[in-house]
Amino acid sequence: MLRVAVVGSGPSGVYTAQALLNQSLVPEVRVHVLDRLPTPYGLVRYGVAPDHEKIKSLQNSLRAVLEDERVTFVGHVQIGGADGVPPARLAELYHAVVYCVGAAADRPLAVPGEELPGSCSATRFVSWYSAHPDSAPDDFALRARSAVVIGVGNVAVDVARILARGADELRATDVPRAALGALAGSRVREVHIVGRRGPSQARFTTKELRELGALPGARIVVDPAELARDPAYAAPDGLPLPAVVRRNLEVLRGWAVRGEPAPSGPVYGPSGAAHGPSETVYGSCGAAHDPSETVYGPSGAAYDGVRRIRLRFFLRPVELLERGGRVAGVRFARTVPDGAGGVQDTGTYEDIEAQLVLRAVGYRGVELPGLPFDPVRGTVPHAAGRVLRDGVPSPGEYVAGWIKRGPTGVIGSNRSCAKETVASLIEDAPLLARRPAADDPLAVLRAWGQRPVEWDGWLSIERAEQALGRSLGRGPVKIPDWSGLLAAARGEEH
Repeated sequence: MLRVAVVGSGPSGVYTAQALLNQSLVPEVRVHVLDRLPTPYGLVRYGVAPDHEKIKSLQNSLRAVLEDERVTFVGHVQIGGADGVPPARLAELYHAVVYCVGAAADRPLAVPGEELPGSCSATRFVSWYSAHPDSAPDDFALRARSAVVIGVGNVAVDVARILARGADELRATDVPRAALGALAGSRVREVHIVGRRGPSQARFTTKELRELGALPGARIVVDPAELARDPAYAAPDGLPLPAVVRRNLEVLRGWAVRGEPAPSGPVYGPSGAAHGPSETVYGSCGAAHDPSETVYGPSGAAYDGVRRIRLRFFLRPVELLERGGRVAGVRFARTVPDGAGGVQDTGTYEDIEAQLVLRAVGYRGVELPGLPFDPVRGTVPHAAGRVLRDGVPSPGEYVAGWIKRGPTGVIGSNRSCAKETVASLIEDAPLLARRPAADDPLAVLRAWGQRPVEWDGWLSIERAEQALGRSLGRGPVKIPDWSGLLAAARGEEH
């Protein structure tokens, strides 16, 4: 029998377990899927937006794998770190270990003012409204009137959509109570999604983009002049473009034709003197919004009850502006295509007011102590999934998912990635089977101070979340804190 540990219960980890079950060369395989959290499903539970029910339903197929009799879910087990099990010791318990630990950190903007209160990563915002137990309570300055989301990928679109949605629309989802209450009291009226390059180089999918235009009570605003700067935007139909790019441009073109004017903030030349549209569209940049005051729209008229989502392109963040010790806006450098697929600065700048700034410019892998790590790529060095130590495959150690290839692709991309790694593992199986392995790894983990939550404990958490939702007149509502999750896993009330 081949005993394999898979570290991580998100899609890459579960697809790795599934590939191990589906292979036929090694007939007897037992898989333990380990996770630091007491809950399975990784980013499907804690990263997919709550209003994306179809994607979240992927949990059903992941569940089928974890309920297989050859698989054991082992939650609340820390691997690495001061309180965790070192990889070298974990390797003593199994014939092979596959690390599917994802890319947990976000990429910084690396601009002045990024550390100001009111500025944070989209990752942290997503964790908050997804009830991740590591997320600290925060209202995310939702009493502000203007938010800037830096980035033009699906995560940026997700957080902008949540900011622009009404709380009543999210009440049917599993958003935790505190987040739903904060969103219900949100004063955000303007959401700017800003990218440094053009629309043809944006990373959002057409489905995500169209969802913005379907939001009740929200209006999409694009600037036709910004779109026209992209050579692909006005390209003839015969120009070869990826299908998703062509569809995205069609959506944006439709919004530009029927939309309202897209005002900009103050524009500055190289000397710092204002020129062009000198009117500050949203009030002086950095002026704190008092929720008791009348809210005014871009034209100066009283707020009309419609939240505006402004898609902006060819703007590179250079500084976060401060007033009163908090973020008050973002200064952007205007860019233009450089003819080689990139952009270059024009020497002019634009300020956009914002009391909330969320960066969504990508994820990066985090080193797991005890495993080799490439800090430049943010991945574990590997060859077809085999972990490399000093350039040589390390027997019994493998990687799959983002920690293997970097934070690229969609959820389905993890299938082929997992299959490649499992193919390498099965090829090595005759040698791996000669390695010692524990008869009862869970007993050893407990002896080492871990307190595993197994599948029955997870089912108990599910029941507790269903009961919480019923008490609130809603469907299942996530438990957002560690103490509540662990109490529920033990069948205790919290």
